[in-house]
Amino acid sequence: MESKKKTNKKFIIVIGALMIVGIVYGVYKYLYSRSHETTDDAQVNSKMNSIIPHVGGYIDTIYVKDNQMVKAGDTLLIIDQRDYLVQLEQAKANLAAAKGQIGVAEYSTGSSAANANASYAQASSTYGGIESAKIQLRRATDDYNRYKNLYESRSITTQQYEQALAAKQEAEARLSSLKDQQQAARSQSKAASSQKEATEKQINVAEAHLQSAQAQLEAAQLNLDYTVVTAPIDGQLSAISMQDGQFVQAAQQLFYLVDIHKKWIVANFKETQLSKMKVGQKVTITVDAYPDEEYEGVISNFSPATGARFSLLPPDNATGNFVKTVQRLPVQIDFTEANDHKKMELLRSGMNAEIDVHLK
Repeated sequence: MESKKKTNKKFIIVIGALMIVGIVYGVYKYLYSRSHETTDDAQVNSKMNSIIPHVGGYIDTIYVKDNQMVKAGDTLLIIDQRDYLVQLEQAKANLAAAKGQIGVAEYSTGSSAANANASYAQASSTYGGIESAKIQLRRATDDYNRYKNLYESRSITTQQYEQALAAKQEAEARLSSLKDQQQAARSQSKAASSQKEATEKQINVAEAHLQSAQAQLEAAQLNLDYTVVTAPIDGQLSAISMQDGQFVQAAQQLFYLVDIHKKWIVANFKETQLSKMKVGQKVTITVDAYPDEEYEGVISNFSPATGARFSLLPPDNATGNFVKTVQRLPVQIDFTEANDHKKMELLRSGMNAEIDVHLK
């Protein structure tokens, strides 16, 4: 009987101790939940750059292997350059031909300008001769009229009269000839000016061809440069699922280059957890792969919509039977500078993590 009483007493003590522990733990969890929000729906993220060639062709050489670390500017692969070298030489030839057209057009313009200037000078000089011929004709006409009156009054001989008449006729013929020369010079000047305008237009066309050839040369050089595919950033490559001699197209995704420097966490919190969460709050991060390591972070921003809204077929509660489900909102968490660099190198994009947000 006494033994039974002792057993009951021990049982009561154990039950009491368990109740006390449970109460203490419950109070602790309650107080903890008042100042913390947690979730295990979180993953490590980093930038994943797609390696995409600008030009197509057969792969000549691949210089990297699976999961290799590379630096920005390192050569990843080279596409066969022979076709692009031919295009470059053709563009150079077109440029040389365009420059030759410019030279021919400029020479024609210079010749036309010289002809126009010569015709203009001839017309100008003829103008001076015409004025002189007009003066001579006026004098010869005056002399003829005077000799004619004297001849009619028989004061001079017939020979003197005929000499005055011949001088007048000669002056008239000379003036007429000079006018014809002036008209011809003007016509030549107009023709030379028209030819000059035409050759100047040819220069404009040749200059346009030159600019086009220059642009084609630059495009050909650029395409040749694009045959060398380089790393845009420092990072680690994904699996290289291709080989030498394989044909690739422009804008074809070849493989990925993952940024090893910039990493962050995307945590999906329930909408009922967001009331006290704010940008800048401290976060404790634990990654499943390294449960003994803790990382420090801060809330950076909140997504503008829930994850369901970004899905391919977002749910529409206006159709069918409505069942209310708690939605999750993606929250970005950035790692702080206080984290150890070596510890950060252990993280890989896509790793699961557990998040503890310090609300206070």
